[in-house]
Amino acid sequence: MTTFVLAGGCFWCLDAVYRTLQGVQDVVSGYTGGRMPDPTYDDVCSGLTGHAEAVKVVFDPEVIPSDVILDVFFTLHDPRQLNRQGADVGTQYRSSMFYADDAQKNLFEEARGRASELWDGGVVTTVEPLSTWYDAESYHQDFFAKNPGQGYCMAVALPKVNKVRKSYAPYVLAS
Repeated sequence: MTTFVLAGGCFWCLDAVYRTLQGVQDVVSGYTGGRMPDPTYDDVCSGLTGHAEAVKVVFDPEVIPSDVILDVFFTLHDPRQLNRQGADVGTQYRSSMFYADDAQKNLFEEARGRASELWDGGVVTTVEPLSTWYDAESYHQDFFAKNPGQGYCMAVALPKVNKVRKSYAPYVLAS
């Protein structure tokens, strides 16, 4: 199994999308990249902790290639928006990939390069060393599945899930 830590706006969207893909064994929402130990959601939302809302994606690269996991990341959010995704504004919503080792750093930089070509440049996604990880509160885990009728899920997460389902159909789990 391989684990990537990715941040691209609200973690609810990333969580919802990655759970639809074959070979993804687990997705955990949480916080990383900041200064404050044991932050809460409210702490991170203040924008003062330096943490990003992120997901740990645990997947089997024999089933879904690492490049696909990373290309999905760049499909499901706009990597040209600095410290925001749509109406979500602040450094906690930055576009970042957190690497555990040099091999991941290289993969992430290559993926960012591919994305820059697709997005006509201007990609602001950072590639940062993975720091301490903190799991988000339990109500954030698998939020989309638990709250399908919630306004944010319907307006923001569902269109992203549908976009990835269409663009990466060979890797989508059967319904």
